[in-house]
Amino acid sequence: MALLHVEGEIETPRGFEFDDLAALPGQVPDVSTVLPGRAGGGVPLRTLLDVVGPKQTATHITLVATDGTYAASVPLAAVADRGVLVYHLGDTPLPIAQGGPVRFYIVGVEECAIGEVDACANVKFLSTIRLTIGPGEDTRPTR
Repeated sequence: MALLHVEGEIETPRGFEFDDLAALPGQVPDVSTVLPGRAGGGVPLRTLLDVVGPKQTATHITLVATDGTYAASVPLAAVADRGVLVYHLGDTPLPIAQGGPVRFYIVGVEECAIGEVDACANVKFLSTIRLTIGPGEDTRPTR
């Protein structure tokens, strides 16, 4: 079973296992270098997007937690080059206690200057990334 599913407005929908994520180029071995106070290693969202090929129609990215009760949808352009997918702690998968199987962070989230992007878009327990035409499902608190 895949750790992370990527679907929607993309050329190549697919699932990524731990080894698939580890084989992607551009690894961030220690996310604390770009996200002070955070632990683990990951891969830039841009790298994942390059593999799945977003369609020209994709305007938003929806990040869905494993239990399906939490989702955040933000403009793709705002996070495509700022997103980091943390999926390991040392040589092992990111534990649930740390927000695993995958945790999504936006580097410099406070600098995005787009109302739809906030710290609540840093999704833990991430299992699905869905690219959409227009905003997707979003269960973040409104205040």
